[in-house]
Amino acid sequence: MADNIKVKLPDGSIKELPKGSTALDVANSISPRLGQAALVAKIKPSSNGNEFRLVDLTAPLAEDVELRILTEKDPESLEVFRHSSAHLLAAAVLELFPETKLGHGPPTDSGFFYDFYREQPFTPDDLAAIEKKMAELAQQDIPYRREMLSRDQTLADAQQHGDFMKCHFIEQFVQPGEQASFYKTGKFVDFCRGPHIPSTGRIKAFKLLTLAGAYWLGDAKNKQLQRIYGTSFYSKKELDAYLHQMEEAKKRDHRVIGKQLDLFSIQELAGPGLIFWHPKGGTIRKLMEDWMREEYIRRGYSLVYTPHILRVETWKTSGHEGYYAKNMYPPMEMDDAFYRVKPMNCPGHILIYKSDLRSYRDLPQRYGELGTVYRYELSGVMHGLLRVRGFTQDDAHIFCTPQQIEDEIVGCMDFALAVLKTYGFDQFQVELSNWDPKDRANYAGTDEQWDLAMRSLESALKRSNIEYKLIPGEAAFYGPKIDVKLVDAIGRLWQLSTIQFDFTLPQRFELEYVGEDGARHQPLMVHRALYGSIERFFGVLIEHYAGAFPAWLSPTQVAIVPITDRHVGYAASVESMLKDVGIRSHLDARSEKMNAKIREHAMQKVPFILVIGDKEAETGKVNVRTRGKEKTEDMSAQDFVAHLKHLVDTKATSL
Repeated sequence: MADNIKVKLPDGSIKELPKGSTALDVANSISPRLGQAALVAKIKPSSNGNEFRLVDLTAPLAEDVELRILTEKDPESLEVFRHSSAHLLAAAVLELFPETKLGHGPPTDSGFFYDFYREQPFTPDDLAAIEKKMAELAQQDIPYRREMLSRDQTLADAQQHGDFMKCHFIEQFVQPGEQASFYKTGKFVDFCRGPHIPSTGRIKAFKLLTLAGAYWLGDAKNKQLQRIYGTSFYSKKELDAYLHQMEEAKKRDHRVIGKQLDLFSIQELAGPGLIFWHPKGGTIRKLMEDWMREEYIRRGYSLVYTPHILRVETWKTSGHEGYYAKNMYPPMEMDDAFYRVKPMNCPGHILIYKSDLRSYRDLPQRYGELGTVYRYELSGVMHGLLRVRGFTQDDAHIFCTPQQIEDEIVGCMDFALAVLKTYGFDQFQVELSNWDPKDRANYAGTDEQWDLAMRSLESALKRSNIEYKLIPGEAAFYGPKIDVKLVDAIGRLWQLSTIQFDFTLPQRFELEYVGEDGARHQPLMVHRALYGSIERFFGVLIEHYAGAFPAWLSPTQVAIVPITDRHVGYAASVESMLKDVGIRSHLDARSEKMNAKIREHAMQKVPFILVIGDKEAETGKVNVRTRGKEKTEDMSAQDFVAHLKHLVDTKATSL
């Protein structure tokens, strides 16, 4: 029938329904239970069959489509669920504080937030009241209804009410003469492209978390907004598990532990986002750097060092001067030119490669550097060691031929997994970000380069027996990439390791090598960082271990506590044995009570505390207190030294 449409389902079956039917109609026709469980739909219209897009369950279907009904079991539903939770938050705020102006309220990886402009600051009591009002609106099971309204009229209404943020969004996203998409939730109406879940009653487990400041459009010159963060889950059990994880995260906060253990600081006099490594933190940093440099050499990398400042012309050639200038520190005028401190190391490595004409026999060239870079981060986004203005990257760049690229990617992945294993991360996730061919104008490189890069990355992952998730459209404009996300002790994901193709820089710097055919060719280039940065990786390590580092990483591996002054001589001989094999020990001969000294070293999370009294001095033994264990153990000094040396040499992550 002409007025019917065909709906193709995931199992290949076809349903024929009247034009204007909805995804919810389809779900109910399959099973009333599915209709009740459905949250959102994905459709691929016959007139534009390239990809699926998310739509409301109640959106009329005007043509033949492929259809998927999404429930709580589908990961994509959670993002829509949390977007709807953000609208529930905004509806509650306007009910209680109608003078508030709305910004935007997107979902996040762990929940949602909404930006508001209101002259009077929200208080913790206000948050409690807003959360209570959200619960009331959820119980009312209010539908999320989409309405298409006149752009001119809605813009005029927003201007009349002083909704400057809504005006901006309408002007930016809706062309003159088009209609604007709005969603109505009870009394609350907001400009939004959707989609949303069917009604507020589906949101049963949520929590408002924190208040923060945010500048309108991220510009410190604009008005300051109030950002309310929250989270939501399908069930109270999931919410409780997340809140428990957050409590654990607070206990592991690297900023707090860093101060308690005297690892690092940020000095107000020097400026925000600049890290001072104290002696204990400096010891750990040296161990991290030594391990990485030794691995560089073992894996065929050449160690290089590049200057901290380069002429502005270098950054113009690389493109950073045009595309990245707002994240760079201002130029400095010197005798001969303007210079900038480097925000990244790649141009320096490229100039080393370019210093001589290479043959295909010279490739691959692998350059590794622990290079410190500087980027101007807004004050509102800096966070301890995790987001800073000055940091050191374990940066490497590989220049190779097309025939070599797959083996090089396999080598990079093996290196990345070695980092995770060495530092005690047993779980990880891998993502492969591809380009969007439909958005061709926004990507550098040729189709052939993208095809080669993607084939090489996918083949390398398969050769390494690594499961990965393909992320369409998330590649950088200059090439596809592999991201390795580690999972820490309390289940949080951290983005650290990246393997990134780059089609632009070899072309911009006119890099060449002489091929086997005698002609000149452009080499392939791969950026590769495995720690990501020393600072960020160290912050993650602190939180992963809650400051209780493995023996090989601990600044002080052994504290030796003689009970009285007469035991100091034997304690010193034990310390000498430890130092002879490279163990970092501390002999605590202070005239303090033994229990007070033991408690202090335990608070500093020292892996082993040796208590030495008459019995130990007479028998050549030590009484060993191992971190995390209640019972002590008597061992000969030689056996203990051998035991600890084995833990350190094998880089064991448990004691």
